[in-house]
Amino acid sequence: MLRLPQREKQDEEGKRYLMVELDKSISFDGRDIKLKVGLFAPQSGGSVLIESGDTAVLVTATRAAGREGIDFLPLLVDYEERLYAAGRIPGGFLRREGRPPEKVTLTSRLIDRPLRPLFPNWLRDDIQIVATTLSMDEQVPPDVLAVTGASIAVVQAQIPFYGPMAAVRVGLVGDDFIINPTYREIESGDLDLVIAGSPEGVIMVEAGANQLPEQDIIEAIDFGYEAVQDLIQAQQELMKDLGMELTVGDPPEVNSELLEFVSDRTTEQIKKVLSQFDFDKSARDAALDEIKKNSVIAPLEELPEEDPIRTAATENSQVIDSVFKKLTKKLMRSQILEDGVRVDGRKLDEVRPVSCLVSVLPQRVHGSALFNRGLTQVLSTTTLGTPGDAQTLDDLNPEGEKRYLHHYNFPPFSVGETKPLRSPGRREIGHGALAERAIVPVLPPQEDFPYVIRVVSEVLSSNGSTSMGSVCGSTLALMDAGVPITKPVSGAAMGLIKEGDEVRILTDIQGIEDFLGDMDFKVAGTDTGITALQMDMKISGLSLDIVSEAISQAKPARLHILEKMLAVIDKPHTDLSPFAPCLLTMKIDPEMIGLVIGPGGKTIKGITEQTGAKVDIEDDGTVTVSAVEQERAQKAIKYIQGMTRKLDEGEVYAGRVTRIIPIGAFVELVPGKEGMIHISQLADYRVGKVEDEVAVGDEVIVKVREIDNKGRINLTRLGIHPDEAAAARAAN
Repeated sequence: MLRLPQREKQDEEGKRYLMVELDKSISFDGRDIKLKVGLFAPQSGGSVLIESGDTAVLVTATRAAGREGIDFLPLLVDYEERLYAAGRIPGGFLRREGRPPEKVTLTSRLIDRPLRPLFPNWLRDDIQIVATTLSMDEQVPPDVLAVTGASIAVVQAQIPFYGPMAAVRVGLVGDDFIINPTYREIESGDLDLVIAGSPEGVIMVEAGANQLPEQDIIEAIDFGYEAVQDLIQAQQELMKDLGMELTVGDPPEVNSELLEFVSDRTTEQIKKVLSQFDFDKSARDAALDEIKKNSVIAPLEELPEEDPIRTAATENSQVIDSVFKKLTKKLMRSQILEDGVRVDGRKLDEVRPVSCLVSVLPQRVHGSALFNRGLTQVLSTTTLGTPGDAQTLDDLNPEGEKRYLHHYNFPPFSVGETKPLRSPGRREIGHGALAERAIVPVLPPQEDFPYVIRVVSEVLSSNGSTSMGSVCGSTLALMDAGVPITKPVSGAAMGLIKEGDEVRILTDIQGIEDFLGDMDFKVAGTDTGITALQMDMKISGLSLDIVSEAISQAKPARLHILEKMLAVIDKPHTDLSPFAPCLLTMKIDPEMIGLVIGPGGKTIKGITEQTGAKVDIEDDGTVTVSAVEQERAQKAIKYIQGMTRKLDEGEVYAGRVTRIIPIGAFVELVPGKEGMIHISQLADYRVGKVEDEVAVGDEVIVKVREIDNKGRINLTRLGIHPDEAAAARAAN
């Protein structure tokens, strides 16, 4: 369906302009994706409302003039969720959306990562992409729609762009791959893979998998890229309908004399530094800075002020840094392409030295581990909590809570810098989510291990692939804490150097190879298969053959690292830390949940006060009791068992008198459940006063005489056989 009405509009100054509206439907794998262009946000550079089912996302792209003195692309990508999209009103005092949830931050990154490499590297204009979910049916996830919508909005805004670009999600249900699965299909399947691509190839891959073999992952990427190409073709047709062409533009000219000046004075020195394999990161950086200072900046200052080379250098304060970086990048890459040698002397498929330690902190930290790979060092800790510690999610994701939390911290001292400490940024949240995704498939089922688990990875030193270091360190910390994971997980980051048809894939990249290379491809998994992937590119696309080779080359690296980890701890400890909460679980009839909670929570609070244990009850009747001491937890369990136990007439109990009234005595049969002995049932003779027969605290043998229609339990001391009394005392 296509319509192109033109409407004449006026802006605030009365200037007339034409607004083109376009609706287009794409039949895509049995589902329709609808595009509305030109109807919303007329003052943005470009906008599209992209819909599938009842999920609708508005994406806009706006460009502003570049700021002076910056040497990077100031791209800002924001994803926004509105709870009205799902017919919900936000909680809290203000009743409006506040700080973005973690899922929102991750979606912003998901849009940013495939977009960024498609902008020319010389572009310095301010660009902002804003994606807002306006409606959501809780069937179609909005994130991949937002990625494709960002490409359409950028094209409309006529921003220099090597696109178009699109993204799809691939699921695996049974033996079948499916495109853009629903939330339920994602949850029940063994794969959640997002792939983004351009006409040049794959740009980004992000996946969580249930220990799938490498070949299955490769086939899923191939399957998804075919669908990406369909969406790219649809965008190209849309551009044709709009009469638009991609804008690329020309890069700014670099002063050839300045480039030659820097190259002549530094090339051999840089080569020498890059070939000194005993240099560590800080020594290499210091040596390169010294070359730039002594061989470039100092000679430039000695030139006459009117010299064109000095003039070119002083017109832009960043030009020297830019030229020097480009030259260093070129020389490092040529050393790898021509000689097959990396800056630290390793072979292309060689992993840096690995070492591990567990139980590096006292047992008050329930589990801890220190993972080292080269100069990268990560300290991971595991904390075990009660079900009440689960994180409640207040966003559009149908999942209500998280029972496994992975947090990643990257302090400035880890790279030898000084900066103010801030709350976690997008990078920290993204790396934590990747490590979390890698570990989730091997966690024990909740019914077997009811603890809420929090792992924190503290990066103490960084020189590449700290996220995969976090995966390794977290596996060790979980086993040290006694979490019965089904298999240990390790991870490695792969890199790429590509010049024309020349390609070199690097195993276990370090910082400079990530910074000056073309790819950062993180692969995590067990010895059985892959649990998580994340691939980011700095070029406009990569063939499936190269992606496949990188995945395959990562496997021996993962297994090598895993071997080093298992040499330190080969299975989870059987005992938990004595400082971890003791958790006991039981099932009750869901109809009795109200009885245990009591009016206004009075009963459950009373259990906590009497026993010192915390009680959590789920809707299905699962009761989890936690306490620092096992005796307290067992006491609470016994109390709840008694409350919820259904008594039968004729049963005999050894109870304890709790209170006395003129007409009888109340006896606690089991914790939380009482019955009353009428004065006439205290003895086989006439009793004058209840106090003549029993006192508060006495143990008495009683039989359930009757349970009336109101649930009241009437007891008797009469007609009890001595064998029944002995059995009751033994059971008590």
